[in-house]
Amino acid sequence: MIIAGETSGDLHGGSLASALKEAQPQLRLIGLGGKNMIRAGIESYRNIDDLSIVGLGEVISNLGKFKALFRLLVEKLDSEKPDCVVLIDYPEFNLRFAQEVKKRKIPLVYYISPQVWAWRKGRVKIIKMTVDKMVVVFKFEEEMYRKEGVDVEFVGHPLLDVVKPRFSKDEFIRNNRLDGEKKTVALLPGSREIEVVRNLPTMIRAASLIKKGFDEDVQFVIAKVVGVKDEIYEGILKSHDFETTIIEDCPYDCVNISDVVLAASGTATLETAILEKPMLVIYKVSLLTWLMGRVLVKIPNTGLVNIVAGERIVPEFIQFNATPQKIATEAISLLSSSEKSNEIKAKLKTVKDNLGSPQASKRTAQIILDLIR
Repeated sequence: MIIAGETSGDLHGGSLASALKEAQPQLRLIGLGGKNMIRAGIESYRNIDDLSIVGLGEVISNLGKFKALFRLLVEKLDSEKPDCVVLIDYPEFNLRFAQEVKKRKIPLVYYISPQVWAWRKGRVKIIKMTVDKMVVVFKFEEEMYRKEGVDVEFVGHPLLDVVKPRFSKDEFIRNNRLDGEKKTVALLPGSREIEVVRNLPTMIRAASLIKKGFDEDVQFVIAKVVGVKDEIYEGILKSHDFETTIIEDCPYDCVNISDVVLAASGTATLETAILEKPMLVIYKVSLLTWLMGRVLVKIPNTGLVNIVAGERIVPEFIQFNATPQKIATEAISLLSSSEKSNEIKAKLKTVKDNLGSPQASKRTAQIILDLIR
């Protein structure tokens, strides 16, 4: 049984499911996931498209839905009696589910650690009591868990196998009727509808200022994710009287052709780092969520790329600091200075090198199979 509750977890769960099937074709895979996990052969009891939410208010308003899902999965634990359970990130749900798995003495692997190093470190105690094997994708996490007495293994980051453009730069530019001579800025507002609603308007206003303030012609592309309705993007563009190219389901190609990326905080910053593209990290949440974060989060940086680097190597514009003018000024500075851009690229390459080696999913699949045996 494999449980993932949001887009990034589904991506890694799909790669893991494929690796498990490749190693043991007779395996039956059940659980909770999205398009990638379902495509890889997992019998998902529910599609996760409407489960990926952000903020305390949204969690509270969806409590009934989560409780019903939790009960369903516990029932499946009892009826299916899986040989192993694999939990992927999604800690608020999965750490509670881990306790149900532990009661039934089913081997439990946690793949991709909750961000206990950022906030609520007390969750390590639950992990130590319930998880048989913690599989982590950042080297610093392995050191942290080992100190806490948790059985842990670093496998490298699965994005290293995934983040690959589908097309050459010239082909992608030609297919989407872009101008290969112009500077390009990619907008990655997030993978959830609420993220797009909160981040894209600020990115669009910043894009307008970049267009006015940059000496050369500049073009913009919006990397649209599958699952967020077209009208969300189109409505925001229309309300800001801004025309640009929206490209669906090709985020790595959008980043690959770009000179600068405006990226929502999260997995997108690591994906952009792997492609070694200068970026600005932008993120907005509800006021309540932001206030809680100020109290609970104990690290200086928000962007995952800066957290992995251990220093702020790319600028962050979070909440009230995410003003179009500040973002545009920094973006124009990067577009104008090849020296500044190259300095960031060199630091991003170091981040990429620290993510380990490819084939993390295969290594994780082997850990799971060994545990079952």
